[in-house]
Amino acid sequence: MQNSTLFPRLLTSVLIAALCFSGTLASADEQKVLKSNETVSPASALVSSALVARVNGVSISSIELRRAKKVLLRGQAVPPEQQAAVDRQAVEQLVSAELLYQASAKQEIKDMEGQIDAKLAQGKSRFKNPEDFASTLKQIEMTETDLREYTRRDLLISRFIETTFVPKVTVSDADVKAFYDANRDKFTQGETVRASHILIGLDSNATAENKVKAREKAEKLKKELATGADFAQLAKDNSTCPSSKQGGDLGSFGKGQMVPAFEKAAFALKPGEMSDVVETQFGYHIIKLTEKKGTETTELKDVKGKIENQLKIQKVNEAVQQFISEKRKTAVVEVLLK
Repeated sequence: MQNSTLFPRLLTSVLIAALCFSGTLASADEQKVLKSNETVSPASALVSSALVARVNGVSISSIELRRAKKVLLRGQAVPPEQQAAVDRQAVEQLVSAELLYQASAKQEIKDMEGQIDAKLAQGKSRFKNPEDFASTLKQIEMTETDLREYTRRDLLISRFIETTFVPKVTVSDADVKAFYDANRDKFTQGETVRASHILIGLDSNATAENKVKAREKAEKLKKELATGADFAQLAKDNSTCPSSKQGGDLGSFGKGQMVPAFEKAAFALKPGEMSDVVETQFGYHIIKLTEKKGTETTELKDVKGKIENQLKIQKVNEAVQQFISEKRKTAVVEVLLK
């Protein structure tokens, strides 16, 4: 399991806030602009301070910022000149998450401890063994006690969003149709074919003599097919492609999925036809087309549910973002980054 997918909903301070902010880095001008009730302590740099911000008197530590950046960047390297922007974006998300948490903290959730136990067990089950789990916790500088607290915060914030914003969101049939019409290309699939092949493979360091022998074998098989030999059986007996186990069946594919020479030959065939021997960097192929479908557009009725759900999520995110913006107007936010 990759670290970037660790505890997908438990790192509340990053992931909840990520619902509300774009993934782009703030511009240099945006980094300089602070709301009137925010202050910056110019003497405190990240490397020398244990705190990066305070929200209504609640401290946000540099270790939380490091965790947030690890999730935000997902292993991507950042040029030195962009580090300050990344730091500020991560702090903004942490501040937003803290505002959400403070708004949600008064809620009571039945059997909170039991729900925390269940979520922690679910998270641990994604790892091969306890050692992998412990190693990943160490990488993000967390203890199980920390994780338990993050899980509690996550449950509170999630419940707050579900009870405060979700019930107010509605998506009409007109909304769904407008989205469908504006994004029709996303629901259109280009021409596809289904094909089988027999491959007489070649190594990248094959000699001229190897190539001649491979082509001769492919031509021989083509002649056998022309006299009625079974394509699937010849593929099982001779093809060096893993698809040989399925009689050479490659399944369906669209344009751009195969190497150019193979694609050109396959799309030029009619169902039931076989190609001549086709050369690619992998060797020599004999292609048999089994099916061809033209461009197809998925009907609105078949994607209505997915579109409605996507629009609901979008509207909830917008409502949460608006809520945070309003909270910041009265919150005392102190940003302690240089």
